[in-house]
Amino acid sequence: MGGTNVWDAEWEVNEEQARTLIGKQFPQLSSKQVKRLGWGWDNTVFLIGDEYVFRFPRRTFAVGSIRMEGKLLPKLETYLTIPYPKPLFYGEASDEYPAPFLGYAYMQGDFPIGLTEESRALSAEALAKFLRRLHEFPVQEALKCGVQQDHRSLTDIAARKVKLEGFLSKLAEHLSPEESSVIEAYISGLQKERVEAVNALLHGDLHFKNMLVDENGIVSGIIDWGDLSVGHPACDLSVAYSFLPPYARGVFFETYGGADDETKLLARLIAVYIPILILMQAVDDGNEVIAAEAKSNIMRALSD
Repeated sequence: MGGTNVWDAEWEVNEEQARTLIGKQFPQLSSKQVKRLGWGWDNTVFLIGDEYVFRFPRRTFAVGSIRMEGKLLPKLETYLTIPYPKPLFYGEASDEYPAPFLGYAYMQGDFPIGLTEESRALSAEALAKFLRRLHEFPVQEALKCGVQQDHRSLTDIAARKVKLEGFLSKLAEHLSPEESSVIEAYISGLQKERVEAVNALLHGDLHFKNMLVDENGIVSGIIDWGDLSVGHPACDLSVAYSFLPPYARGVFFETYGGADDETKLLARLIAVYIPILILMQAVDDGNEVIAAEAKSNIMRALSD
């Protein structure tokens, strides 16, 4: 799976550059240690001392979302019931680096990898409350902050089905025969072409690499808000399938305020789709831990 991938960077930032850029614009941080924490498709992330995290866009596409986050995230404070990183430092583009960048308070916690089903279930109500409040944020106000509206055609099931079939053929050798047949049966059973559009403010990328849990495995933070957008709430509600065991979904949807069958259908589809993308990238990176977690997310999403 070499060649150009959607997650390849247009420009890289190393620790030395990050230290220089941050030190110039925020001299009060210049004595702190800078350590690369990781990178996603859109941003490279650095830990500054042990108090702050800075995100630098890796490609042009991500620049708009960094700007938008800077405007919108502070406004979410009165809505959000689970901690999230608030922007504290607004870095400007310069000759040395072509994009704005953001600094946030560092959030403690671990990624929810290898959790028991019991500990996952403990977060059902908290996640549902969090999403209910987020989805109540006024859409018009979000759009004023530069949020994109359904730029990923979330409601187009037919198109996503075609993409999934393509991904599955690429991943064949990395899945067990049982995993493959469960996923194939699910995909071929998807008969609906699309669902009705619904507009809510979305986190847009709610999966195990963007969630933090405390020492009891309970969700303690939601990070990486670069995909904030307006679209179908099923996108975020996918955590009911990928993250929660089947027996915790009832209380999740009850606490959220209910969801119709179309919404649940789409939520499950996205709960398969996102971990498949994560699995493809993990295979590409040779990251077995992330690959295993992505697979278990897919299988959980497909179990009732």
